[in-house]
Amino acid sequence: MSRAVKQERLCPLCIVSLALSAVCLGLSLAFRFSQPFAELFNQAVSAPLRCLLAAVTTPIPFSLAECLLLLTPVFLFLLIRHAVRYHAHSWRAVGRYTLEVISLVCVLFILFTLTFGAPYFTASIDSQDKLDLDRRELSTEDLFHSSMYLAEQVSKQAPLVLFEHQDFSHMPYSYRTLNDKLNAAYETFCEQYPFVDSFYSYAKPVMLSEPMSYTHITGVYSFFTGEANVNVNFPDYTLPFTAAHELAHQRGIAREDEANFIAYLVCISSEDAYIRYSGYLNMFEYVSSALYQADKELYYEVRSALPVAVRYELNAYSNFFDRYRDSTAGQISSTVNDSYLKLQGTEGTRSYGLVVDLAVAYDKKNGHY
Repeated sequence: MSRAVKQERLCPLCIVSLALSAVCLGLSLAFRFSQPFAELFNQAVSAPLRCLLAAVTTPIPFSLAECLLLLTPVFLFLLIRHAVRYHAHSWRAVGRYTLEVISLVCVLFILFTLTFGAPYFTASIDSQDKLDLDRRELSTEDLFHSSMYLAEQVSKQAPLVLFEHQDFSHMPYSYRTLNDKLNAAYETFCEQYPFVDSFYSYAKPVMLSEPMSYTHITGVYSFFTGEANVNVNFPDYTLPFTAAHELAHQRGIAREDEANFIAYLVCISSEDAYIRYSGYLNMFEYVSSALYQADKELYYEVRSALPVAVRYELNAYSNFFDRYRDSTAGQISSTVNDSYLKLQGTEGTRSYGLVVDLAVAYDKKNGHY
């Protein structure tokens, strides 16, 4: 009898997991109500844990997160099979097993809270202690001048880039070399701006990048493995910027607009021409898209300032993306991502485009126009 009762008791590790989840729920609320606490927790706990996870997973030559996600159906099958075989003899056993499964899921919540929950509620990067930018509502004139500045910078880098006739540019080295160059650029950047964590890591190419493209996801940071993952099916000119964006998440920049802007600053500070080209052109697309919404005539004036080869590249990207543009997977992915980002106190997927505010403020501060 005592043995049967013992079998119905919850596993001690599950009790610990559920208890830690309750603690992390309290921490999540504290992050939202106290920015100083979020800052302190991020520096003292989250940053070292992110660095540790990256150190453990970087030597693995493939994306551990991708493999775990692909194995999810197998895990679910084994959980259900185990439940039917060993935990279906009574409602008490079913309830206990359900709590054990919930405790496993809670591990993800614990990892998220400890490593990536606080950065969403720290001071924004435009604050005085970080980049010290004057972020204001933008005028059409602001967008025009910033777009024109970016077009000029793209034009300066374009002669150093190899283009196919009426097609995409080509990254002149391997993805591994790109990663080394980005790490070098981050090291230089972090010396000037120490609010970004500095360490070596590898932005990993996703094996199933082609299927991933239907979700419209170009990259993702997996907090539970500490890996920056990049969809390498997209054109070459997007890869340095995307990799730098995911590396920014890995280094504690949680908000999407801020990760975009850090990626831009890191790319344009690189000693490599193709990485600089990627940074300027990707930011040009963001700012000029905002200009297009404000004044189409000015947008076409700015676009005409680009070299012909670059205009062909942008057209080629549009043609490339047509095959994925209206996919159901992309709509679902966008809805899920929007909900997740809003849950973290941001403006959802719209936050990606808010990088325009940062870019214009940066241009004004540095006298680019």
